[in-house]
Amino acid sequence: MMTTDHSAGWEAASAQFMAIRSPIGVTLVRSWAKDRLPRSAAILDIGCGSGVPIAQSLVNDGFSVWGVDASPSLIAAYRLNLPAMPATCEPAQDSSFFHRNFVGVISIGLIFLLGEEDQRRLLTSVAHVLEPGGRFLFSAPREVCRWTDTLTDRASMSLGADAYAAHLNNVGLRLDDCRSDEGGNNYYDAVKPI
Repeated sequence: MMTTDHSAGWEAASAQFMAIRSPIGVTLVRSWAKDRLPRSAAILDIGCGSGVPIAQSLVNDGFSVWGVDASPSLIAAYRLNLPAMPATCEPAQDSSFFHRNFVGVISIGLIFLLGEEDQRRLLTSVAHVLEPGGRFLFSAPREVCRWTDTLTDRASMSLGADAYAAHLNNVGLRLDDCRSDEGGNNYYDAVKPI
C-alpha cells in the first residue's frame, strides 16, 4: 500500500537534516523573542523539526514552544528533546494549533518550501492566531526566486519582500522589519497591530 508523504520530502531527509542542522539563526531568533515578547509567552514554531536548536533555545529562555512539523521522525525527535512542550505531526498549513491564540509565531526554513497558495494560506492562518500586539518571525529570501532544495530535491520559492509585505498587510499584519542572521538568511518580522 502506497502512502502519501505529507512532509513534502522531509521525512526521507529527516536523519540527514538533524545531523547537519547548524546553530545559524539561533542568536537572531533568541534576540527577537527576548526583545519583542513577554517572558514565558507561548510561541508556535511552524516547521519545528527536532526542536534543536531553535525551540530548545527558546525553552531555555523561559518560553513555551508549541511545535508543528509534518515529518513523523522530526516530531518524534522534538518530543524527545522537549518532552514538556506540546507537539503535533501534521502539515503546517492545516495545523490543529491554529484553533488557539499565540503571542508569538516563528517559521524558520519552512515557508519557502511551500507552493505559493500554501504560503499565502499559512500566512493568513498565522494572522488569525496571533493575539493583538503579537509577533511573527519567518525566514525567506527578499528576492523573488525559485530553486531546488538540496535535501528534499523539491522546488522552493520566495514570493519576495513586496509580495510578503502586501499579503501580510491584506491579512491584518504589518511588516515591521527585515533582518539577516550570521549565515545571510533573511527574516521577516511582522506584528499584529493592537
